Amino acid sequence: MIKLTKFNSEAKKKGDFVLNAEIIETIEETPDTVVTLVNGKKLIVDEPMDEVVRRVMAYRRALHKF
Repeated sequence: MIKLTKFNSEAKKKGDFVLNAEIIETIEETPDTVVTLVNGKKLIVDEPMDEVVRRVMAYRRALHKF
C-alpha cells in the first residue's frame, strides 16, 4: 500500500488516500500524473510520476524483506 494525494480538478479538493500498489497498471504524466488501475479506473494525483514509482518500489522492497 502506498499513500498518495488525490486531486479533483473540478472541485479543487485534495485528499490523502492509500492505494494498493499491486493494482496499478500504468502511470503517466500528461502533465498531471494519471494512475491507471487494472480495472481501468484512472486517478489523478499530485505526486509526480517519479515519486509514485519510488513509492511503489519502496513498497515492493519492503515486501521482500520478510
